[in-house]
This record gives sequence, C-alpha cells and structure tokens, in this order.
Amino acid sequence: MSPIITLTTDFGCDDAYVAAMKGAILSVNPEANIIDINHSVKPQNILQAAFMLSTAYRYFPKQTIHMAIVDPGVGSERRGIILKTPSAYFVAPDNGILSYIIDDLFHVESHASTEYTRGLKEVVFKAGLEAVAITDPRFWRQPVSPTFHGRDIFAPVAGGLSLGISLYEFGEKISSLHVLSIPKPALDPEGN
Repeated sequence: MSPIITLTTDFGCDDAYVAAMKGAILSVNPEANIIDINHSVKPQNILQAAFMLSTAYRYFPKQTIHMAIVDPGVGSERRGIILKTPSAYFVAPDNGILSYIIDDLFHVESHASTEYTRGLKEVVFKAGLEAVAITDPRFWRQPVSPTFHGRDIFAPVAGGLSLGISLYEFGEKISSLHVLSIPKPALDPEGN
C-alpha cells in the first residue's frame, strides 16, 4: 500500500498553495497517497486546526503521516517538528497545533494556568513518543521561502518520511513540545 500523508491547513482552496505543497510531496515520493483532512480552518486558528486533526487522525491506518500547517509564526524562531507516536507521525510547527494529540495520549491538564506563556505550555514527553526538531536542510526544497515553510520544509520532510527515511535523519532529537490551553467541558453547580 502506498504511504498515506494527510493535510490540514488554513490555506483554503481558492488558490494554488495546497497544490504546491502536494507537488512538493510528490516530487520526493511520487507514490504517496495524499488525503485532505481540511483546508478551511479559519486563518491562523491553531486551536481549530488542532481540533480538526484530532477528530480524524485515529481513523487512519497505522504509520500515516499527518501534516498540519497553520503557522502564524512562519519565518520566526519557532521550530518545525516531527512527532512519532505509537500509531502515527505528525509533521508540524511547534506552535500548539498538536495539543489535542498530546492531550489524547497524556491527558495533559491544559486548563489556563500561569504555566502558559502566550497561550503555550511546554510538555515533556512520556514513554512511547519520539520527536525531532526539523533542522537538516538536506531535505528541504531550496531556496526556502520565508513565508511558505509548508511547501519548502514540511512537505518535503513528509515525503521523505513516507519513503521510510528515519525520523532522526531530519534533525535533532527533542524531549518536549508546546501545547495550547484546551477548553474542557465542565458542569456548573446546577449540573448543566
């Protein structure tokens, strides 16, 4: 079976940006099976993208590569990451977009607290997870645009992962990532 790569973005479908990312993936692995989860996430709404991804990822075959790009910090110092869980790979910016995935795995207490900086909290990994910061430019499309890392960094990396390239070829091992405060349902004193 061809490797599966899913895409979740806030790019919309009225231009060629999604197609450009797919082209970058297929340039690395022409056999990749690319599935669109959603491209209609509200612009820069990381929490909405995180939720969309969390509602879909568990229904894909093991070892599916999920690429999630809602990246208000593109071109900044925020790092790109690959997260490997027991069931899947996730390629994304380290901006909280994997918050629901981490919460699913760890049941992280994510109500607002003083531990959050600009809405983000650093979470140290527990057993069963591996991750790297994407730092090796050998796998990137050159030249890298300062505003389109989805096409120039994340897409070629997802394509490389789909070829079976080891997680650790893409960059430096990391032991934590950032999560957002996730709203939790709660009952009021009357039970509502």
